[in-house]
Amino acid sequence: MLDPLLLKNDLDSLKDNLKRRNLDVDLEQLIELDESRRKLRFEAEKLRADQKSLGKDIANAEPKEKEALLEKASQISENVKKLFDEVEEKDKVFYDLWVKIPNLISSTSPDGKTDEDNAEIKQVGEIKNIDNPKDHLEIAEKLDLIDVQKASEVSGSRFSYLFGDLVKIEFNLVSWALDILSNKGFTPTVPPVLVRENALYGTGFFPDDAEQVYEIPNDDLYLVGTSEVPLAALHSDEILDIKNLPIRYAGFSTCFRREAGTYGKDTTGIFRVHQFDKVEMFSFCNPEKSEEEHEFILSIEEELLQALEIPYRVVDVCAGDLGASAAKKYDIEAWIPSQNTYREVTSCSNTTSFQARRLNIRAKSDGETSVLHTLNGTAIAVGRILIALIENNQTEDGKVEFSDKVAEIIGVKNLG
Repeated sequence: MLDPLLLKNDLDSLKDNLKRRNLDVDLEQLIELDESRRKLRFEAEKLRADQKSLGKDIANAEPKEKEALLEKASQISENVKKLFDEVEEKDKVFYDLWVKIPNLISSTSPDGKTDEDNAEIKQVGEIKNIDNPKDHLEIAEKLDLIDVQKASEVSGSRFSYLFGDLVKIEFNLVSWALDILSNKGFTPTVPPVLVRENALYGTGFFPDDAEQVYEIPNDDLYLVGTSEVPLAALHSDEILDIKNLPIRYAGFSTCFRREAGTYGKDTTGIFRVHQFDKVEMFSFCNPEKSEEEHEFILSIEEELLQALEIPYRVVDVCAGDLGASAAKKYDIEAWIPSQNTYREVTSCSNTTSFQARRLNIRAKSDGETSVLHTLNGTAIAVGRILIALIENNQTEDGKVEFSDKVAEIIGVKNLG
């Protein structure tokens, strides 16, 4: 959530941000609501101060005066309660609208409306010349490593069974990534994958992305689409010593997404599924160092892909394609031979103070508190990395052969 003071102190930045995000918001309504609630709160606080002052007068009053003062105090008390009830109601109306305003975009992010407007920063790695490349599903089904048909009978579309060496590769990838991240100051974490509603609001997934989230109505819980959610909420309502920042976590979890609105797109195989495993980086950071931290997280993502010898490109995500919480975001897209293009396999975002403000996480320095910054980034999205590994290392006879360097990491030299 943004600081409401923007409506008073930096309205132009707010207007520019909404324009860059291609959003139409009635700011005049928000300004009126904000002024109204602030004015009412001032009146309520003033009356409560009068109430406290009257309490002192009552304590020092003569018996003859006390009865009249008590009657006056009773009336003021009723008015104070009434005013604060009105303040609470006006705050709710205001924040129900204000919470939908997305984060301020970094001035360094490119303008644009869709992913086609993302700015390519660089390409890394050699793209192999593969004649008539097969897609990952065709290869893996013939090798009895993936079964989406049986999974669809058991669970519906967009699920899969993984077998044999693919399972070994998954757990070797996760263990390898956690070891690297641990050495870089990230605490390995297995967080809960069921969270309460406030965790999703706090991270900015609610209200905008509610349609993507699986709900467990009987328990008022939701399945997370990324461990970013429980990791961010880990320090809700806490004040952290700025000297201890950054605090970094590497969370491994199974993730769940409804993928609403994407039917007909990437529906075969394991690229866009309802259930997948992921290692996620999360950082609570000093605001003065969050840009540096963002580049650090990106460098780790690149290090992992380079070690796996997967060709990729890095793109700076445009304003219109950013999620509500992100001020700036990088995507890494791996080369997928069967599609003859790059597809997203990791991303990392600087959400600045947006999530921390919503989750009430602050930093303390020299006795003063301020809102800190949070950042997140994918280390290993297992399914998509498996796709890139299979397709980029396929052989003409429909098998898969890895280099010695990659085989040492994933624990498997050949598939098939």
